[in-house]
Amino acid sequence: MIKYKGLEYEIQGNGEPILLIHGSILADAFLPLTNEAILSDRYKLIRYHRRGFAGSDPLAGAFSIEEQAKDALTLLQALGIQRAHVIGHSYGAVTALQLACQAPSAVHSLVLLEPPKTTEEPESMEEFEPLIAQFSSGDVIGAVDTFMAMVGGPDWRSEVQRTVPGGPEQAEKDAATFFDVEFPALGDWILSKEKARRISHPVLYLLGAESDPMFEKAKQAFKSIVTHTEEVLLPGINHLFMIRNPNQVVRPIADFLARHPLIKIR
Repeated sequence: MIKYKGLEYEIQGNGEPILLIHGSILADAFLPLTNEAILSDRYKLIRYHRRGFAGSDPLAGAFSIEEQAKDALTLLQALGIQRAHVIGHSYGAVTALQLACQAPSAVHSLVLLEPPKTTEEPESMEEFEPLIAQFSSGDVIGAVDTFMAMVGGPDWRSEVQRTVPGGPEQAEKDAATFFDVEFPALGDWILSKEKARRISHPVLYLLGAESDPMFEKAKQAFKSIVTHTEEVLLPGINHLFMIRNPNQVVRPIADFLARHPLIKIR
């Protein structure tokens, strides 16, 4: 990977640019998707590690979702990309939403893979307090296992290892970013109706049929304020998405992108 202003990134393929924004815990969650020819043979895939993950610079303190979006925009600008398709998973989908609100002209289309929060009102983080306490007590591996089993099932380690070798171990190394920085940042972030009005871009929302009900709740809230959103429910998929079955996940994405080609700015 190449490093620019503290962010590791790599580019694969040629064509219309797609920025891939990973979620919390799994820095290389999009790696299986980049191996799918239906995307890699047709598009320029830009995969990067958000600040605080893998080889990107660590975080020394609080880092907001607005700052995450600024990182994404800075990377696009450094690569000379004026406008891109943006695909975000989990926390990365929230970052993608903020990017679309913050710099609407830089985003051509949005693909959202189960953002954990999309509501206008701040959501309570109370249900996660025991998890944060577990991490704060020093049980890093236990806290990672508890969270990942919640969203990815009890066999999450073997599933991740199958398509992202070393992914579970990297998740443990990056756990502090998730628990100390991103949990509070997510709690502070709000997608207001005013902000949502800036999202005129084509939007595809993917949901796993086996995912936790909280993701369905977030989807309903989002579609109530961004009504032009397309939705696809993927059978046999949970929050691990492309880690579990990249080919199944990539097909609706490729169809959506083909229907919304990027018009180059002259």
